[in-house]
Amino acid sequence: MNLEIDDLYNKFQQFSIDLFQDDLINWFQQEKRELPWRENQDPYRVWVSEIMLQQTKVDTVIPFYHRFMERFPTIQALADADEQDVLKAWEGLGYYSRARNLQNAVREVATVYEGQVPADAEELGKLKGVGPYTKGAILSIAYGIPQPAVDGNVMRVLSRILFITEDIAKPKTRKIFEAAVEKTISQEDPSSFNQGLMELGALICTPKKPACMLCPVQEHCAAFKQGIQEELPIKSKGKKQRTMPYLSVIVENEKGELLIEQRPEEGLLASLWQFPMADATEVTIEQLAYWFQLEYGVEIKLEETLSPVRHVFSHIIWEVIVLRATTVNHGEVPDKGQFISLEDTANYPFPVPHQKILQQIIIPE
Repeated sequence: MNLEIDDLYNKFQQFSIDLFQDDLINWFQQEKRELPWRENQDPYRVWVSEIMLQQTKVDTVIPFYHRFMERFPTIQALADADEQDVLKAWEGLGYYSRARNLQNAVREVATVYEGQVPADAEELGKLKGVGPYTKGAILSIAYGIPQPAVDGNVMRVLSRILFITEDIAKPKTRKIFEAAVEKTISQEDPSSFNQGLMELGALICTPKKPACMLCPVQEHCAAFKQGIQEELPIKSKGKKQRTMPYLSVIVENEKGELLIEQRPEEGLLASLWQFPMADATEVTIEQLAYWFQLEYGVEIKLEETLSPVRHVFSHIIWEVIVLRATTVNHGEVPDKGQFISLEDTANYPFPVPHQKILQQIIIPE
């Protein structure tokens, strides 16, 4: 046991675990939000919700969750689906690798585990995209197995309650919080305990101005007793986001069709569809038509400039100048991409930046 965890365990000598469990679980059972993935403890439903909720707010996830579960209500339905259909159902949630990893893992469950999500921690943790948090959430919520499920909400709550001052931005710190949950988790109701910690972080023990007067575990909170709850958790700043400038061009042929292309199978926004984009550090607007002919084998004429699009990813920022163009010669077949009707764009999964571009040329009914 390292010194940090050893020091953590010493803190439990002045901490009533039983009372903390009772106060947290009773509050959760009385105050928990009615959420669609809480309708039952089906491990597949829990799994999908936890993947969607990573880095995404609950209110944002709910309509996507309903749509996704209607389209893929069972493990077999998702396992049998075409990847493009899955990405289309995920469209707008971002972090599309989550959807691909989920489907790959579900296919393994369908074939190796006969459609049953493993209740064994080691087997579950081997599935694609199932990290320690997701594994703990599925095991505790769906199967009632006492396993830690440590996310940002849980680290914030426990950093205040137990006065843990290690930097939560450092990967090794998660081990300290996992040890804290292992020590405090209810053996009788691990599902309500873990969900209670998550709910507490979402509703009461918020990042700024926590509602300590409404907190059901206030009397157990070391940070509150010292009046420093807003100073925790300690989190160092990450790397500064890079800004990447692009030119994107909507090219329309004589039939009114639009040119779209599929992104590579690996990397950012893999396998999604987009309008052609040029790196604005290498190509100017004046050079765009010439660049396009070299890249796509189609001669175009620039017609107008539309509203720019700015989109913030976790590590980069896209700033996109959007232009509209028409083809000069009839019947030209592009070297890359394909022409489709405006109506057919609804059948292709576009990332949010290109959804914003597309919205500029859709005429409201």
